[in-house]
Amino acid sequence: MNYFETIKCNGEEIFNITYHEKRISRTIGKNINLLDYIYPPNNELLKCKILYNEDDILDVAFSFYKKREIQSFQIIINNEINYNKKFENRDLINELFSKKEKADEIIIVKNNLITDTSIANIAIYIESQWYTPKKPLLLGTTRQRYIDNGTLKEIDIDINLFKKAEKFALLNAMIGFNEIEDFKVLF
Repeated sequence: MNYFETIKCNGEEIFNITYHEKRISRTIGKNINLLDYIYPPNNELLKCKILYNEDDILDVAFSFYKKREIQSFQIIINNEINYNKKFENRDLINELFSKKEKADEIIIVKNNLITDTSIANIAIYIESQWYTPKKPLLLGTTRQRYIDNGTLKEIDIDINLFKKAEKFALLNAMIGFNEIEDFKVLF
């Protein structure tokens, strides 16, 4: 089984490396020093993709990063999805994404609870507090940083609570905590 990490690099700065190393350790049960493998080739904003398995780092690739503009979301229900590790095989996620119709992105609902989008964890803002799903598909590194610093609290978020959101944000390694202005959700 192959897994991957996506790590933000800008020049010589490699972002949140400790959180990525912790996730790799949880995934394969051993510690890897990622700084032994990451050598950004230039001073641009880059996405570093590290492909690995239980035995070794298989590949390190860099690509230029351009943030996708996301304003609209299609709710997709799937109770069978399991993405508790950052698997290289994303066939089911890609299949669900293909059902987004006219929306820019999907929000996956599993067992009546909001989980994640196809590329990011989510957060909602209600009554002066940011919340993130207690049961996301993937325990994201950015999500964990914001839980650790007290910005996010974990709760179960069903559709009714989600509809009460005053603000909405996406969280991943490349975009950080990205509040989406004027978001639209298609149910």
